[in-house]
Amino acid sequence: MTKLNNIRAAIIDLDGTMLDTAADFHVAVNRMRADLGLTPLAQETIVNFVGKGTENLIRRVLAVDYAEDEAAQHFEQALASYTEHYLAINGDYSSLYPGVTEGLQAMKDRGLRLACVTNKPIAFTLPLLEKKGLRGFFEVVYGGDSLPRKKPDPMPLLQVCRDFQLAPAQVVAIGDSSNDAQAARAAGCRVLNVPYGYNHGESIHDVDSDGIVQTLLEAAQQISVD
Repeated sequence: MTKLNNIRAAIIDLDGTMLDTAADFHVAVNRMRADLGLTPLAQETIVNFVGKGTENLIRRVLAVDYAEDEAAQHFEQALASYTEHYLAINGDYSSLYPGVTEGLQAMKDRGLRLACVTNKPIAFTLPLLEKKGLRGFFEVVYGGDSLPRKKPDPMPLLQVCRDFQLAPAQVVAIGDSSNDAQAARAAGCRVLNVPYGYNHGESIHDVDSDGIVQTLLEAAQQISVD
């Protein structure tokens, strides 16, 4: 993989890229399902529903048991229950992937400006970053409800470019899914993917990107400000 040159900033995804939050989703979803009188789902099933925001996650979870019209009737109750349970356990069952802190520090040391853009609601995102000691790395943090549209729409990435007063070509997005790659391509940013996260059950090798890096530390080594 050739180095990415003339990069001034990195936009980094959260779930599946910096943090393995699968167990948090598993606990919160199944507590919500218990509230609705539904049986638990396996963690692998839930992880395949992750990535396009909380509302999509809840709809996919409800669709396991309900037809579309029935699921719609239960949606608001399910979302409220899930939100309550997620906030109660946010970060308790999640862990940093290897190389994350070292990678973020290496990017900062190279003079890169950092933003976190996730489809996770901002009310979940900020406490989680604080709890895991990551908040201080990021000048800008956007959740899935911070702006009118979320990834794979390019809007959040273009907003970061404006915030940093950088051309999109000077910014690299790093994430674990096609959402990140599609948003980056549409925004005109470069994109690197990690292979270990949640890509809706599909192979990350099928995603159009500028390369796959095993860790954020490897990503930092592939990025040059020159």
